[in-house]
Amino acid sequence: MQIYWTKINKIIEETPEVKTYLLDCPEGFTWEEGSHTHFALEGFNAGDKPNRSRIRHMSISTLPHENAIGITTRIREQCSEFKTILKNLKVGDEVAIFKTHSNVPLKREDKNVYLLSSGVGLATFRPLVLEYFERADNVNRIHSLNIDSSNDFLFTNIFKSATDKKFTAQFVDNRKDYYEAVKNLAADKDGLFYVVGSDDFLVQNIEVLREQGIQPEQIMLDKRENELPKFFSFDLSM
Repeated sequence: MQIYWTKINKIIEETPEVKTYLLDCPEGFTWEEGSHTHFALEGFNAGDKPNRSRIRHMSISTLPHENAIGITTRIREQCSEFKTILKNLKVGDEVAIFKTHSNVPLKREDKNVYLLSSGVGLATFRPLVLEYFERADNVNRIHSLNIDSSNDFLFTNIFKSATDKKFTAQFVDNRKDYYEAVKNLAADKDGLFYVVGSDDFLVQNIEVLREQGIQPEQIMLDKRENELPKFFSFDLSM
């Protein structure tokens, strides 16, 4: 396993609670849209065993041509040891990244794509949307639906409806409106539905989509293949 040590190049305050850490691209480090990585803080590998409290599984919110590895995360006032350390890091400080992989690259199957996310989960979809804007081949259109109760919606400069690009962005701040919108989107029985958020959020979305007749193979989760069965297990009793 290769560990890439790199420096924080810039810190962007996206909203009062959300920051993006832009990291220098180490030589030989590559990724594609929909990628996640293990993001680790200094001292994580100082002992005999990795200090897991200093490692987090994070989505990369940028594309390679942006020449920076973007890590976008929510940091609340009361937060974990990891987030407390991260909150105090500055430009020039070192962090590590390793085990980078994409579970949700953009599928080009001549279908409509629906991106369903909660809060900062939208960071996973930012690179997919940028990739689509650059090359729309074999994607009919994309619709993004994001729920964020804080009302501080992310990346609104990118996630804005554009008729010429066949892209629509929808933001809601409550569960009722969100799941009503999911049901409406699921009227497209041939669409591809990407879902990013907490495990509970994934399960609830899958239940709603399956009730509307959407098949498991049409639902993409940012999870390893061996983790997928637990999210679709309730299908066994249907």
